[in-house]
Parts: sequence; C-alpha cells; structure tokens
Amino acid sequence: MAISASMVKELRERTGAGMMDCKKALQEADGDMEKAVDILREKGIAKAAKKSDRVAAEGLTAVETQGNLGVIVEVNSETDFVAKNENFQSFVKEISEHLLSQRPANVEEALGQAFKGEGASLQEVLNEKISTIGENMNIRRFEILEKADGNLFGHYLHMGGRIGVLIELANTTNEELAKDLAMQIAAAKPTYVKRDEVDASELDREREVLTAQALNEGKPENIVQKMVEGRLNKYYEEVCLVEQTFVKDSDKKVKDLLKANNTDVVRFVRYEVGEGIEKKADNFVEEVMAQTKKQ
Repeated sequence: MAISASMVKELRERTGAGMMDCKKALQEADGDMEKAVDILREKGIAKAAKKSDRVAAEGLTAVETQGNLGVIVEVNSETDFVAKNENFQSFVKEISEHLLSQRPANVEEALGQAFKGEGASLQEVLNEKISTIGENMNIRRFEILEKADGNLFGHYLHMGGRIGVLIELANTTNEELAKDLAMQIAAAKPTYVKRDEVDASELDREREVLTAQALNEGKPENIVQKMVEGRLNKYYEEVCLVEQTFVKDSDKKVKDLLKANNTDVVRFVRYEVGEGIEKKADNFVEEVMAQTKKQ
C-alpha cells in the first residue's frame, strides 16, 4: 500500500526514529503501524532514537593504518564507564577497520554502508550497540589519509585513546621518530605544521591583540612593532609543530630534529575526545548512580 507522509509522521512521533527508517519500516510492514513499530524495535532503532538527544562527549579515538592508507576516528559515548568497556573499545576498532576498507567520504555515507562491506549497515549495527549498552553513541568524525610511496605513517594514542594522533612523514622509515612526533603533537597541541600554513586572518587578529597589549603596557609606539613581531615568534612556537621545542629534548626544536633526520612533516591530524562539545556537568556520584541503574 502507499505510505503517506502522515503515517511516517505518526511513526516518528511514536518511536523517535528517523524519517527514512520510519518509511522503510512501514513499507516492510505493508502499512501496518503496530508491525512497523515492532520492526523498528527489533532493529534497535526506536530505542536508539530515544537516546539520540543525550550528550555524548566521552568516548575514544582510534587509528588504523594499512599500506598507504591511514584513518583516525572519534567515537563518542555518554560516559567514561562505557569508553573503558572492552566491547566498546572493540567496536571502535571495528569502525576504524570499516572506514579504512570502505573509504566513505563522510560520516553520513559511512553509516549507510554495509558494515565491513557485508550484512547490516553501520547505522543498524550502531543502533544495536546503543540498545544493548543503554547509552547514546555516535561516530563524530574521521579523516582518511593516503600517503605517498616512501613516506611513513606514525601514530600515538594517549590514555588509551583520549587523544589520538596520525602523522605522515616524508621519505623516511624512522618509525621511532614518527611516534615521537605523534607524541609531541598529542602533548603540545600544535594547529599547523609550518608558519606559512597559519591562516592570514588568524595572524592579523593575533597581531592586533599583541599590538593592543603592548600599547596598554605603555610602550612607545616606535618600538611596539618590533615587540609585536618578537611576540609573534612565541605565537608561532605555540601553534606550529616545527617551531616547537621538542618535548623529549628541550635543547632541540622539532625543525632541527627533522633536518637531522633528513625528513619533513607532510601533515597530521589530532583528535581529543569531546573537544568542542558542551558537556553536562554531572558529579561523580550521580554518574555512578546513573550507570548502576542501567545495569
């Protein structure tokens, strides 16, 4: 039978599931509303949808490399308890393997793909996990890198995946150096590789702030410009990887280390779990109690 917009709307209101999921369920149920509800429940979609508005700011990052391909992904959960669960950790690894093998362009495409190329979609598998674990979970972001032949991937996961880094080095096989630089990125939080990558508008804004600071300190206008340029060097040391002091040897800059090893940083990606997500400030006791009730 024909599936009307009003039928889809009713099913959405009853289950909280997405429009396309509701339409598919109604088609499968030949328009039977109760059967469609059961279909969504059986697939875990209805239960998962009801949790979808909960803030998921915990979770893990994962890195996977194979040949010339590498991927870094962030998968979120509501609590740190779930992030430490072996089943969740295994699922995050499976997601990274899926992304590497299927190479989707974005999260939406990834969720619609058959999980690992066969069977249920990644979205359906995710819904099942949400239903089983009892928390909202989502794949927040990922990036797939393809390196050149002769280049090297390095990666580092801090605190089991609270921070993840994937880096590409040019023309080297020095795995220890690649890992050291990934650790550097995790610890020092650079935004760019080199000075010439810094966004011009960001640089202008920083220059304006530094100029205002110098003038507010009562410095003469004729030396303010020199002071600002000097302070900009400090700014570059904060945001540019190659300008930073090497964390394992304070007598060296990262650029000196690269030169000594005849290599260069092509690019890097750094993810920190939950960065930019507004997290509800639960206290620890409430979090424990909430988790206990889910058992």
